[in-house]
Amino acid sequence: MDKNPVIKIAFNRNAAKGRGTAIAPGNRFAAWQREAVDDGWDELACDGEPAPRKTTETRVIARPAKSIISRNQSPDLPFTQSINPYYGCEHGCVYCYARPSYAYWDLSPGVDFETQLFAKTNAADLLRQELARPSYRCSSISLGANTDCYQPIEREWKITRSVLEVLAQCDHPVGIVTKSALVERDIDLLGAMAQKGLAKVFVSLGTLNPELARRLEPRAAAPHRRLRVLETLAKAGIPVGVMVAALIPGLNDADLEASLEAARNAGATEASYVLLRLPLELKDVFRDWLHTHVPERAAHVMSLIQQSRGGKDYDANWSQRMTGTGVFAELIAQRFKKACMRLELNARRYPLDTSQFRAPSSGKTVPGSTENSQQSLF
Repeated sequence: MDKNPVIKIAFNRNAAKGRGTAIAPGNRFAAWQREAVDDGWDELACDGEPAPRKTTETRVIARPAKSIISRNQSPDLPFTQSINPYYGCEHGCVYCYARPSYAYWDLSPGVDFETQLFAKTNAADLLRQELARPSYRCSSISLGANTDCYQPIEREWKITRSVLEVLAQCDHPVGIVTKSALVERDIDLLGAMAQKGLAKVFVSLGTLNPELARRLEPRAAAPHRRLRVLETLAKAGIPVGVMVAALIPGLNDADLEASLEAARNAGATEASYVLLRLPLELKDVFRDWLHTHVPERAAHVMSLIQQSRGGKDYDANWSQRMTGTGVFAELIAQRFKKACMRLELNARRYPLDTSQFRAPSSGKTVPGSTENSQQSLF
């Protein structure tokens, strides 16, 4: 297998500049559906020249939340509690499994997900209230499970920073997954928490190909910059890991070993991967992206995806949705395991400590639940 295949990215003038997608697939909850019609105006400007690429401005709306900690009992997730400071994500990753959640808001899982964003302005206050409840039992919290907590709008809104400040004050453990360099801003908090065994950061790195990354994740940090984030955090004493995601068959899967090695060399000690997931409307968004940017590979990529999902675009079964099934999925799992053994990734884990938690109201230490095997990532 060619370790560094050339991925040709097509330039399409109808692609949205700086966005993962320009389409707005129908809302599965709506009584009506949109259908695209070509009226010719996208092809020509008034003077007969090609029309410029479309641009869409980011709109952020303050939306106070009713509660801030989300809980799950999913057996394939390494955490039971999470906090998402924002709805939607400006990174615009075309493969993001969270896109279909926007249908609940009567918005499109396509372009709306990355342009119509909502900020939970009362996140820190709600968190203090929830942590102060007598019934609360400490378990590590994942920041940004459904949206990147360090997406570009965090520079202005600083909601993630305010949440971290509350967690630090209460000695509450936190795990972060991000593909943004903005996490370096909070090294002061994360470094101090890491010294107590309360913080860990995973950086998502699906490919080392900068052009492919720019098309897949248009507003996320470049691959080389994410490696520098790993190095910077590791030097600050913060345990760091790499999440190779989303691993897309026939597109970036050849980068698996190289991504793991580059991350290890930058300071990562732990690693995981996630095979591309295409739930609900996301399959339409991703298919459109394939035909826009890699049309010659589109059919092959979708064929490999379906081979890994029992002949379908996606299988939501708990035991299969992260890694897939079939020969190709098994090959990926074996490659990942062998690479981690060779690079000594996951040889040592850094579990987060729940025993130091102090409720914000009383300052008293509250016994935390023991970290179980489900929380091996954080």
